[in-house]
Formats: sequence, C-alpha cells, structure tokens
Amino acid sequence: MNDQNAPLADYKKELAAELQQILDYWTIYTVDHANGGFYGKISNDNRVDRKAAKGAVLNARILWSFAAAYNLDHKHGLELADRAYRYILDQLIDKKFGGVYWTVDYKGQAADTKKQVYAVAFTIYALSEYYLAKGDQEIKEHAIALYHDLVKHSYDSEKGGYLEAFNRQWEAMDDLRLSDKDANEKKTMNTHLHILEAFTNLYRIWPEQELKARIVELLKDFQNHIVDADTSRMILFFDEDWNGKSDIISYGHDIEASWLLLEAAEVIEDHQLVQEIKELALKMAAASMEGLDQDGSLWYEKDTSKDHIIKEKHWWVQAEAMVGFYNAWQISQQQQYIEASYKSWNFVQQQILDKENGEWFWGVNEDGSLMQNEDKVGLWKCPYHNCRACIELIRRIK
Repeated sequence: MNDQNAPLADYKKELAAELQQILDYWTIYTVDHANGGFYGKISNDNRVDRKAAKGAVLNARILWSFAAAYNLDHKHGLELADRAYRYILDQLIDKKFGGVYWTVDYKGQAADTKKQVYAVAFTIYALSEYYLAKGDQEIKEHAIALYHDLVKHSYDSEKGGYLEAFNRQWEAMDDLRLSDKDANEKKTMNTHLHILEAFTNLYRIWPEQELKARIVELLKDFQNHIVDADTSRMILFFDEDWNGKSDIISYGHDIEASWLLLEAAEVIEDHQLVQEIKELALKMAAASMEGLDQDGSLWYEKDTSKDHIIKEKHWWVQAEAMVGFYNAWQISQQQQYIEASYKSWNFVQQQILDKENGEWFWGVNEDGSLMQNEDKVGLWKCPYHNCRACIELIRRIK
C-alpha cells in the first residue's frame, strides 16, 4: 500500500491476497511426502534441509494457521491442518508422560524430549482452533488433556505463574531456555503470554469456570508482575519469586501483548478487566512507538543497561505491529495508531515479502540488507505471526 492513509477496504483486500500467498507457499513447498508431516527447515532462498529436526511449535503453528484460515471464511481448505493434526498426534504427543516433545527427527522419532511449556501451550492453542473447524470431540479431548498436563506440572501453586521447562518425565532440569538467546530463568514473559493465548482459545471451546479463573490470574500476573507499571513495558525474565531478571525491551512482544491481553479479557467477558486492559493496552502501544523507525518498521530490541537498540527488523515484529497498533486505534481512535499499522504493512510489502520465492523473509538489518543464514521455515519460522496478522485484521476491518 503506497498511501499510508489508504482506505481500510484496500488494506483488507491486500491482506486477504497476502494470506492466500502465505498459505499457498506452505502448501507447495513444505510438505514432506517422503517422511511425513512437514520439512523442519527451509532456507531464505528456499533450499530444503530434508534431514532437519521437526519441531512441536512449527507443527502446532501450521495446524493453527490452516484451521484459523478455514474458520475465517470457510474458503480455505483443511488438508494441511488435517496433516499437521495427525503428525502431532502420531509423533509429537508423548503418550507415556503427557505433553509434547520439543522435536522429533526428520523421520518422526523422538529427538529432544524435554517438556518446554511454551510448546505445550501452542499445541493447546492449535488444537482448540482445529476443533472449531472440525467439531470432532477427540480433538477437544486432546486439548483438554494437554491443559491438565500443563497445569499439573508447571503451575506454581505457591507464587503463581507457570514454570518454564522440564525433562521428559516432568522433572526439574538445569537448562530451561527456549533458545540460546534467552536467559536461563524459571519464569518468562514469553511463555506466560502464550499460555494466556492458549487458555483463551481453549475457553472458546471449553468455557469452564476453573479455566476462566486461570485466565483471570494470568491477566493479573501481567498487571502485577510482567508489565512494568512505570514504563508500560514488559520484563522478559523472572526467578520463581517474580523478581525481574532482564534489562531488555522487546518491542515486538510489547505490541503483541497489548492486543492479546485485551483479547483474553474480552473472551472471558470480564467487563472490569476489559476496561483495565484497554487502558494498559494503550499505554503499551504508546511505549512501543519508541521503537518505530522513520520507515514505519519496528526495531527488534533495546538493551536499557547499555542504552543500545538492536535495529534489526524481524518479520514477526512487523506482523504484530500491524495488529497491535490497529487495536490501539480501535480503542482510542487516535490517528497515529492507524497510520502506524498502515506503515508497518507498507514496510512488510517493501522489505519483508519474498516476491520471488514466496513467504516472508526473516528480516532485514538496519541498513536494509537481508538478514543472512536465517530460515524461511524452521523451529521458529512458521506461518503464524504473518497469517495471524492477516486473519486478525481481516476480521477487525468491517
């Protein structure tokens, strides 16, 4: 979109076309016909690593994306959702100890069997969306069973919140990190955000009072611990006592959480919390605008201890900016927010879309050069943030 003030109808039309492009890419390039499921890794220039490990998060996000696209307008097929569901059931769910493996090898044999709570949450999230599409009771039962696994083993009944990771048998382990860049702490913003997202989607298909209470408690965790009251920015890492252990601002997570927190309050229809979270969401969106570059993109992170901004522009951060700033505009009707959403999409079109091979590049550096040696498909590069941005905005634009 060349004009940042282009009408919403054009925005919606462009997003619908882009959603189809993303779904087409995953349908054409990612299906592993030889070994089942989907390839675990495809490079920026579309080279397939046929022996790469296959992650639970990747498969859950594929399942969610194709189910959510179907649920949007029933115009998209469910074949890839069906494939992802069978792969998760047959290869990734731990039938002995519960939960899901972090990875299996390229043939589908258990590889990294740790129980990363983040991955369990995404599987609940995806199964809930798939149930909305299919209505099969078995799907719902798997989602509820994983919910019980997560709560039983991860919930901190003394301090509140959820612990980060365990070994296959749900016993304590030394390395709790989701990735090498993370701090090795027992509680994280990121996992709590996606547990909240998972529980919210589960509540849509299983509106139990216990689940509602857990969603309320998670929202309170964000209000009381995770979002810094002075800065309206989130603290990324904590010990078990909720002592903050990070000086990093994650602009993408801040703008993402601003709309996910509100969605949770709205789904459980807690009107008092809705009003409180609307105020918080606006504060978080306003704080996130510090990370906007002049070209409309949102930078990656800032280390406040060094006053240093990492000025990479990652694909998922721009996708979340599109939705988060639109959400802030819906709440406030302040023009700066709708313009920020438009500009984010314009930047994606100019810099992030791979117009030759399809899908979105991982990102670009500060100078606009392509970030090298990153995935087009991988443990973290999935059809989730970009599909979700398209779907969410298509739904919101009347």
